[in-house]
Amino acid sequence: MKTRLAIALAALCASGLGAHADSDLDNIPTASTQQPADALPARYNIYVQSDLTLSAPRGALVVPLASPPSWDARLFADARLQWQLGSDLTFSYSGRLNLRAEEGLAFPSHETIRHDLREAYLSWQAGGVVFVQLGRINLKSGVALGFNPTDFFKTRAVVEPLSADPTVLREDRLGTVMLLGQAVWAGASLMLALAPKLARDTPPYANDALRNFDPMFDRTNARGRALVKMSVDLFDDVSPELLAYAEDGRIRFGLNLTKGFGQAVVAYLEWAGGTRPSLADDAFEDGVRAGVLPSVPPLPVGARRGFSHDLAVGASYATALGITFNLEYDYHQAGFSGTDWRNWFAGGSSGDPDLPGELWFLRGYAGDQQEPVARQSLFLRADWPHAVYTNLALTGFVDTDLRDGSGLAQVTADYYLSPQWTVGGLADIYYGGRRSDFGSLPQSVNVLAKVTRYF
Repeated sequence: MKTRLAIALAALCASGLGAHADSDLDNIPTASTQQPADALPARYNIYVQSDLTLSAPRGALVVPLASPPSWDARLFADARLQWQLGSDLTFSYSGRLNLRAEEGLAFPSHETIRHDLREAYLSWQAGGVVFVQLGRINLKSGVALGFNPTDFFKTRAVVEPLSADPTVLREDRLGTVMLLGQAVWAGASLMLALAPKLARDTPPYANDALRNFDPMFDRTNARGRALVKMSVDLFDDVSPELLAYAEDGRIRFGLNLTKGFGQAVVAYLEWAGGTRPSLADDAFEDGVRAGVLPSVPPLPVGARRGFSHDLAVGASYATALGITFNLEYDYHQAGFSGTDWRNWFAGGSSGDPDLPGELWFLRGYAGDQQEPVARQSLFLRADWPHAVYTNLALTGFVDTDLRDGSGLAQVTADYYLSPQWTVGGLADIYYGGRRSDFGSLPQSVNVLAKVTRYF
């Protein structure tokens, strides 16, 4: 069981990285003409996609782990719908129905068909100033791309990612059941989000133990949480955003700031800080609490808690050809230290048959929480929406652990055959030495091919 669990966690550990910038206005429902309740959705986005993923395993791992599935095939229908129930009231739904087949997975089985309920909530507005939402909401915060320290509701929200792209992870994750209130004035806004505890905390899911039609509130609402966010226009294009977040007695603070320089450059800074244990300590405590790990830690941990900083600072540059480059430095103080890495690799050579699974749990915990394992990373991204041909879109990024130089490189291509049909694919390359962050993962290359039909 530990081995299967570790496989799922290892697949996540390379994809727990930030996403696109959002403002409070992104969560405000768009007003539209009142329609009867049985009318077609006022806004909708529906598509069906078929994809095939092939993976190349990496041999001779320092910390043993079973190879990930060599192939995965999927057909899914994805829908984002919004109904206008009245002049001031709307209902929004976002979800994905999956038909899935995978090497080593029985077909058919309870894993064959799954539904991911991303969002389902009511929105009410009063006078264009006050906005209230109730239900399951994907609440996003942050201005960075590679790592979002202030995106507090991202934890455990990603289910079976098809891509390691932070922007894809940010949009396709599960929302959190909450009451969300916002007030927007000229030059300022204030938001309050309250998310209750609805289920008990559970261990990370193994790849062959995912829920089919369960909303999985244990992933998003296992703890009571609250967030206050305020934004104020100071001058020109500078509007700092201040955040305060509380969860299980832990309080964290955050700041988002952007500033334009001319027409082509935008600099940004995202910071969060609060008292917390290190990533290794936090993972061990969570594993013991969930009954997955024994009381004896697989590597040395401590009970020390201190003020920990998370930082993402970077800039974007738009060229005359329409290519946008982003260069970002990410710092995660709670991430693995040099000592943690040495102890982690040493544990894999101990000969204890149970230890590798426990070690992979500690490391995979970061992916489950959507946090980087590395303390310091460099993230470079390029987007070319009209590359060479008008209908060709190219995206690529490289995420590098500055401690050992290992990293993940991904290239994505989408060709729009027509307004209804798109073909595309992506390739992931995990590079680095055997005792490096990305070079010690069980997969070396992933390739995905897809066909999409829009409605």
